[in-house]
Amino acid sequence: MRRIATAVLVPVCLASAPLVHAEPTNFKVDDEHFSMVFEIMHIGYAPVMGMFREIEGEFVYDEETRELSSGKLIFKSNSVFTNHKKRDEHVTSKDFLDSSKHSDIVFTVTDFNTTGDNTGQVTGDLAMLGQTNPVVLDVTLNKSAVYPFGHEEYTLGISAETNLKRSEWGMTYGLDGDMVGDDVTLRFGFEAIKQ
Repeated sequence: MRRIATAVLVPVCLASAPLVHAEPTNFKVDDEHFSMVFEIMHIGYAPVMGMFREIEGEFVYDEETRELSSGKLIFKSNSVFTNHKKRDEHVTSKDFLDSSKHSDIVFTVTDFNTTGDNTGQVTGDLAMLGQTNPVVLDVTLNKSAVYPFGHEEYTLGISAETNLKRSEWGMTYGLDGDMVGDDVTLRFGFEAIKQ
């Protein structure tokens, strides 16, 4: 998952970053500074929000040419957290993520386009529940610089967001009667460290 999130967000961020690297560079998502939140409507009353607590990610990016040669994020489906134990158990059941059969949700970068000084769109394939569909992420590079403390490595700070329909991956539980919404909003925020 870290790899997926990183791959998606990095291209956009790098587009606005100083030309510090003259060749493709590997960046790894810092698991201590990564958040992925999802939001979905519940019976029309209010959105339920949750997150995945276990994520891996990395990507290869050339800041001079602004080329993203590879990138991947992997989310552990059984690490979902919605602040309610029984709901978490339901979300990981076969009605939704079916974690016992599909432990990983994987996003693999396929393309990147710059849309502004520090923004862009990352296109990738999202594999979930045994099905793969294209997804486009709007990405913003918040900051790129040497970290001021701690590891003191060159780091990218990235935000990203996308919307998708869960039914496109065969997740149809609760759609009848609008018990659980089809539209899902995903928001990412993370730091990626140069390797």
